[in-house]
Amino acid sequence: MASHQPENRPQSKPVPTDIAVIMYTSGSTGLPKGVMISHGNIIAGVTGMAERIPGLGEEDIYIGYLPLAHVLELSGELVCLSHGCCIGYSSPQTLADQSSKIKKGSKGDSSILQPTLMAAVPEIMDRIYKNVMNKVNEMSSFQRNLFILAYNYKMEQISKGRSTPLCDRLIFRKVRSLLGGNIRILLSGGAPLSATTQRFMNICFCCPVGQGYGLTESAGAGTITEAWDYNTGRVGAPLVCCEIKLKNWEEGGYFNTDKPHPRGEILIGGQNVTMGYYKNEAKTKADFFEDENGQRWLCTGDIGEFDPDGCLKIIDRKKDLVKLQAGEYVSLGKVEAALKNLPLIDNICAYANSYHSYVIGFVVPNQKELTDLARKKGLKGTWEELCNSCEMENEVLKVLSEAAVSASLEKFEIPVKIRLSPEPWTPETGLVTDAFKLKRKELKTHYQADIERMYGRK
Repeated sequence: MASHQPENRPQSKPVPTDIAVIMYTSGSTGLPKGVMISHGNIIAGVTGMAERIPGLGEEDIYIGYLPLAHVLELSGELVCLSHGCCIGYSSPQTLADQSSKIKKGSKGDSSILQPTLMAAVPEIMDRIYKNVMNKVNEMSSFQRNLFILAYNYKMEQISKGRSTPLCDRLIFRKVRSLLGGNIRILLSGGAPLSATTQRFMNICFCCPVGQGYGLTESAGAGTITEAWDYNTGRVGAPLVCCEIKLKNWEEGGYFNTDKPHPRGEILIGGQNVTMGYYKNEAKTKADFFEDENGQRWLCTGDIGEFDPDGCLKIIDRKKDLVKLQAGEYVSLGKVEAALKNLPLIDNICAYANSYHSYVIGFVVPNQKELTDLARKKGLKGTWEELCNSCEMENEVLKVLSEAAVSASLEKFEIPVKIRLSPEPWTPETGLVTDAFKLKRKELKTHYQADIERMYGRK
C-alpha cells in the first residue's frame, strides 16, 4: 500500500483583518445577525478595556460564568488572558453558596475560588441586593439599625472620597464573603445598572463597579467608568481604542447642540468597530460607514448624552426595542400588534425600561366591552370609576394574558400591569400622530405617575 505523506503546506498565520469570531446578536426582532469580528478588532477592544482596570496582573483571579457567546464574557476573559490572570470557570447555578445547584452545606464556586474580578449583568447584582436586604429585614432591631447606620455612614464617606476600613471589616465582611470576599472590581454590562444596586455593591462589597457600554458590533468595547468614579447612572468615557460622537436624531428631539448636555445617537469609531454582518450587506451598509480619513464607524441606535467631564450616559433607544433588566429584548410594537385586535381594546401602548424586568401597558378600553365585562363581574360605577378601579385592571389583564399566550408571546413580553385610560387618544390630545401612530415619548410623559405606580418608585 502506498503511504500518504502529509503535504508540506506553507503555514499561513492570521493577519489582523482575518475573521477571528462570528458572534451572533440576540436577534429578538428577527433573525440573529452574525457579527464578523477580526483579530484586529479583538486586540483593539481588549487593549481599551484592560487600560481601565487598575493593577491588572498575575495576582488576579477572574470567575467566568456567563456564556462565551456573550461579548462581555469573551472580552472579559481575553483581557484576563492577555495579562496573565487566572480564570476559574463557574455557572450561574453554582456561583454562590446559596445557588440552586449547590448542595446544602457545600461551598459555592466563588467561596472556593475567591476571585478578585467578576463581570456581572445587572440582574445578578439586583438578586444579590434583594437577598441581602431580605436578610437585613430579618435581623434583630439592634443589628438592623447597626447595619443601616454603617451603610449610611459609608455612603457619606464614599461621596467624600474616603474609605471606611473598620466598617468594612466589622459590618460588611459577611456580605462580601457571598462572592468569595476578595472581589476588588466588579464589571457591569449588558443593561443599565440601577443607582440603588450600584451603591449597594460599592458599599457592601467594598469595591468599585466598572459600568461599561459596548456592543457585539464594537467588539464589546466602547466606554467603562474609571475605578475611582463613584457617580451612578453613567457608563464612563470612551476607551483608548475608540472615539464617540453624537449624531442628531431629529425625530426623537435629540441634538448634539442641546444645552446643558449634548445629546444624540451614539456613533462609535475606531479599530474595535467590526467588519459588519455575515452575509448581510444591506444591514452592514445601514449600520456601518467609513469617514474621509478611513476610520470605521458604527451607528448604535442608542441615544446618549455627555456630561461636562466627557462621561457618557445612555438615555434612550431609537427603535422601540427595549432590553429588560435580565437582558431579554422586547419589541413593544410586537406586543401591541398581538393585543390591539382584541374586542376589549381600542388602543394599547406597551412600555418597558431596562431598570425593570417586566412590561407594563396603557390601554384605551372599548366602552361597550368593558361595561359588559364589569357587569358580568358585578362591578358598578361611572366610566371613569371603572377605568380607575384596580379590580377592573386585573380583569382586563386576565383577558390580555390569555390573548398574549395564544398569540405566542414570550412570558417576559406579556404586560404584568396596566393603566386603563378613560379618554381616547386622538391627534388633538397629542398622544398619537395624525396617522394615529403612537407617540411614545408623549405617552410616557402623560403616564409618568402611572409608570412610577406600576413599577414602584425607584
